[in-house]
Amino acid sequence: METTTVSQISQHSGQEITLQGWCYNFRSSGKIFFLQFRDGSGRVQVVFSKADLSDEQWEALQSLRIESSVKVTGLVKADTRAPSGFELEGKGIEVVQVAPEDYPIGKKEHGPDFLLDNRHLWLRSEKQWAILRVRDTIIRATYDYFHENSFIKFDSPILTPSACEGTTELFAMDYFDLGQAYLTQSGQLYLEAGIMSLGKCFDFGPVFRAEKSKTRRHLTEFWMMDAEAAYATHEDNLKTQEELVVRIVSEVLKQNQSELKILERDVSVLEKIQAPFVRMTHAEAIAKLRELGSDIGDLDDLGGDDETILTKQYDRPIFIEKYPAAVKAFYMKRDPADPTRVLNNDLLAPEGYGEIIGGSQREDDYDELLKRINEHHLDPKDFDWYLDLRRYGSVPHSGFGYGLERLVAWICGLEHVRETIPFPRLINRKSP
Repeated sequence: METTTVSQISQHSGQEITLQGWCYNFRSSGKIFFLQFRDGSGRVQVVFSKADLSDEQWEALQSLRIESSVKVTGLVKADTRAPSGFELEGKGIEVVQVAPEDYPIGKKEHGPDFLLDNRHLWLRSEKQWAILRVRDTIIRATYDYFHENSFIKFDSPILTPSACEGTTELFAMDYFDLGQAYLTQSGQLYLEAGIMSLGKCFDFGPVFRAEKSKTRRHLTEFWMMDAEAAYATHEDNLKTQEELVVRIVSEVLKQNQSELKILERDVSVLEKIQAPFVRMTHAEAIAKLRELGSDIGDLDDLGGDDETILTKQYDRPIFIEKYPAAVKAFYMKRDPADPTRVLNNDLLAPEGYGEIIGGSQREDDYDELLKRINEHHLDPKDFDWYLDLRRYGSVPHSGFGYGLERLVAWICGLEHVRETIPFPRLINRKSP
């Protein structure tokens, strides 16, 4: 008898199979026992009849508690009422472990702090299961897109001697006899070294921000994808971002319909995510926001509230480009048409979700880059290796990064990024 998974059950209609997993719910009606079963790949109902089981097997069923681990054997039967289209007519059960009766997460409402304290168990819930599977699809779609477009995976260091944009929001640590090191906030600068060897590359890994923010969009540890390309202009950079986001959303719609249904996500909103995206300059965005009631200043960066106001006006993502140089990072190239602006962009997701991508063309001129480093009161010695990239074979180049958890929150329609990562790290939480 074949051992398979719930996700493969449709291939075994009319056959007896064995599944290995856990019982997440059950009820008994006299001589019928209904077992709600999950195995990581999906969920299915197993219906046992006392007449079909030995007394020992029937007693084993009666011993079950929520989250007990089991192996079940049964006949696969089509059932249009079931979410998967099938159920199992139970023929046998092997109890691997009987869980205690005091499983802490019940059917009643629990507050967010309780669920975060029990995150290791809450991950088993249907909603969290769905979120994690969508997250996986986003990651796979990202790798697929970049490999299909000749980007090479490049691994940037997590421990760095200095920051990309200053050290005010970094976690510092003593590094043996070499002074302080910092947990990275971005792999971007190292990717710029990578493209001088590989042409186009991307990284994907955890990054850390010591920013004391309690908003629904912030974590202290999160996953970021950075991409960089030699000989790529600002326009090339926008095109890559647009293609990537369209590809990701398309893959989720293709692969995760059942998960989106569990999350009660309005897929018609995601189906509208097609190129071209809305595009406006920072100056145009400021004017639009003032029309909508914001008191934002001419040189202000867009805050979370401003992003929410703006993105609720459109059903597609919005590129905001050419921000004032005064509020942006030292490595961004100035706009030749207006040197007070830089060739950068933020990509804002619709429905109030706000920024999911930040990118720019990088300053490729040695003297200009050194000037910007000094203007930002950074120590040129910390960036000597970075300046070498402009000394030896400098070329125009551009790149961007997305925050995985923000993408997951938007695509899944979640209110807070703490739901998007298995074990969230917040300024008031570092466990479990």
